[in-house]
Amino acid sequence: MSNKPSQQLKVPATYMRGGTSKGVFFRLQDLPEACQKPGAARDKLLLRVIGSPDPYGKQIDGMGGATSSTSKTVILSKSSKPDHDVDYLFGQVSIDKAFVDWSGNCGNLSSAVGSFAVASGLVDAARVPQNGTCTVRIWQANIGKTIVAHVPITDGQVQETGDFELDGVTFPAAEVQLEFLDPADEGEDGAGGSMFPTGNLIDDLEVPGVGTLKATLINAGIPTIFVNAEAIGYTGTELQDHINSDAEALKKFETIRAYGAVKMGLIKHVDEAATRQHTPKVAFVAPPKTYTSSSGKVVEASGIDLLVRAMSMGKLHHAMMGTAAVAIGTAAAVPGTLVNLAAGGTEREAVRFGHPSGTLRVGAQAVQENGQWVVKKAIMSRSARVLMEGWVRVPAE
Repeated sequence: MSNKPSQQLKVPATYMRGGTSKGVFFRLQDLPEACQKPGAARDKLLLRVIGSPDPYGKQIDGMGGATSSTSKTVILSKSSKPDHDVDYLFGQVSIDKAFVDWSGNCGNLSSAVGSFAVASGLVDAARVPQNGTCTVRIWQANIGKTIVAHVPITDGQVQETGDFELDGVTFPAAEVQLEFLDPADEGEDGAGGSMFPTGNLIDDLEVPGVGTLKATLINAGIPTIFVNAEAIGYTGTELQDHINSDAEALKKFETIRAYGAVKMGLIKHVDEAATRQHTPKVAFVAPPKTYTSSSGKVVEASGIDLLVRAMSMGKLHHAMMGTAAVAIGTAAAVPGTLVNLAAGGTEREAVRFGHPSGTLRVGAQAVQENGQWVVKKAIMSRSARVLMEGWVRVPAE
């Protein structure tokens, strides 16, 4: 038996920004054979790529950036579904635990999927125009949903540079419009058969140690628990440090999340929330107020419809998760939800909301069918860019 040290594996990979997130993108066919199917080998590889679990919380020995927005992995393959170009699987990698959460989508990275698919040959070349827009139909395999990405093309190549500005991203880039088709969950996730799993637009959510909170529980984009900022002692203008430096506040949000997850039917017992960190999300809403964003830019109350702050992987998000933006747009389109009421309580097909980094506009069309609210699609614009490509290396063991 040889004690000769093993070499590092080289795995083809691309490091991309999508929206306000970053992740390591792989083609399924490029992964080591044992990692081409779901399971322990795949999770172990992705953990090592990102640099988790890291008790220091820094992911120094990996590609992760020590935040929920930068501890992400994506696996893409030619689609197995008719009328789709690419299958998209998203893994949210825990920073301090040996855990990859496959329970939801990343809406921000969704904006990079179409670009990657075109550039890496996963979209039929005949469908890519020389100049114009390539419509990429994406099957989001985590949640069983279709996303349509409109990817700009110049001289047969993905156009990444441009003048589209996105709050939370420093530099402008080319605009990628995303359509999240039929974003509400039909109940594959054990969450009942409607967009509102309890059947109510507003519920009384009993949370031990916190109280009984008015909550809108929605399955659209990603399962989300909305509460009023005022009810939990906030204004809705908070920035990251205000909440992330407060251990008691973080504990409170995790408790709200766990009890909300049980009420939504996502888990049977609050203890199970620990193994389901990526979903559901908790967000708090408030009517518009003027505040200063994290970049120092003033966001005027007159320029927004409401304020939203959202928690991701146990911390306040620096901007807004794309999937939570879908939930916000969807809930805002349904009269009577907490989100709709914070935005003034009128019928609407789009909202612009204020988040810690600035503002974001999201559109959604809600209609009533057989007494149930249904949303056909939610639409928003993002941008994406390849940061680096080549091989990611991991120790061979």
